[in-house]
Amino acid sequence: MTAQWIPEMIRRHKAGEPVGVYSVCSAHPTVVAAAIAQAADDSSFVLIEATSNQVDQFGGYTGLRPADFRDLVLGIADEHGFDRDRVVLGGDHLGPNRWQDQPAAAAMANADTLIAAYVEAGYRKIHLDCSMSCADDPVVLSDEVVARRSARLLQVSEAAAHRLGIEPPVYVIGTEVPVPGGAHETLTRLTPTPAERARRTIEAHRAAFDAVGLAHVWPRVIALVVQPGVEFDHLNVIDYERTATTELRRVLDTEANLVFEAHSTDYQKPDRLRELVEDHWAILKVGPWLTFAMREALFALSHIETELVEPPSCANLIEVIERRMLAEPRYWQSYYEGDPVTQRTARRYSYSDRLRYYWADPEVDAARRALLANLRRTGIPAPLVSQYLPAQYDRIRAGELSSDPQSIVIDRVRDALRPYASACRAADHTTALTIGAAR
Repeated sequence: MTAQWIPEMIRRHKAGEPVGVYSVCSAHPTVVAAAIAQAADDSSFVLIEATSNQVDQFGGYTGLRPADFRDLVLGIADEHGFDRDRVVLGGDHLGPNRWQDQPAAAAMANADTLIAAYVEAGYRKIHLDCSMSCADDPVVLSDEVVARRSARLLQVSEAAAHRLGIEPPVYVIGTEVPVPGGAHETLTRLTPTPAERARRTIEAHRAAFDAVGLAHVWPRVIALVVQPGVEFDHLNVIDYERTATTELRRVLDTEANLVFEAHSTDYQKPDRLRELVEDHWAILKVGPWLTFAMREALFALSHIETELVEPPSCANLIEVIERRMLAEPRYWQSYYEGDPVTQRTARRYSYSDRLRYYWADPEVDAARRALLANLRRTGIPAPLVSQYLPAQYDRIRAGELSSDPQSIVIDRVRDALRPYASACRAADHTTALTIGAAR
């Protein structure tokens, strides 16, 4: 694995070529397989990013440590005959995020171990995110405190790479970081990060890195996370408006190595994704949209199953998910408000896709596998594919897609990836530079 692909893309972008990369933030094997399939078709590379609440030294909510997730991704790449050297692993929101309920000293000690575990496992794109307050912090941290903590984690990261004699990572910084996984509250509009605030963030981090003797690392700081004015909540998507970011974009004019990284770009229209790349958000993060698309495909297949399989043998995936979400409500209860019907609708269909936290549940995973096995046994008549998954029907009819149910699910996930692949290509579409866990 190597991070050389990313600096090369940034060099091209800074030279005026409107290319970008997208980062796939999901730990589900089906999503990983879809990302690898997309990259293979694009003759490109793939970046898969794990987030700190998903994969950590204790296992995160997936039960995976950084080395475990690495092995999962590389194993899927091997299954698909995809060159490991074209896989780039990243760590997103790495810092005290998982331990905000602890005092800063304890949270940062855990963050030190977290960063070292990621670097030692071969992750080559590291987001240093110390923007969140800990139990004994003020509600809002200053840029200087955030930068000082980020510099501490940078020291840990560089020391780990040096100790192992491995290629050191590239870094992403930024204090105006969207909530992982989308907004909790209903949104109507967003204000992009003010240009002056972005400049202060850059200067605070540059000074903090210099203060710990790591000024020479600055050329490997490749991106700044700022808010371009995009987000989604349970029912709404805030679309990018490029006229609102004119001043913000100029912040990069004097930064030879920096582009912007955009979080929460899920569900953006294809033309807005392209505009983001053209406007120097050259790294686009996508996560919940991918598991949302996977859920759409699996729910459609579940409806097809009811037409083909007698009730005693049905997997009943939708019912199993609902039962498990009600039995273990911690991942959705504080997010979805309203009456029982509104909550049930949100559990199943919300853009924020809290359902994604339940795919690893043993009962849910067993039901998913049983669904796919049932449909492999019966076969799926083409008219039923047309009824529930028309885009996949067209590709099956054209001979571009197998009617195997897992292939259909992967292709539906790729429907969410295709706009990113297109947006990140150069205007002539001759070269695809695409890189791609949930937050």
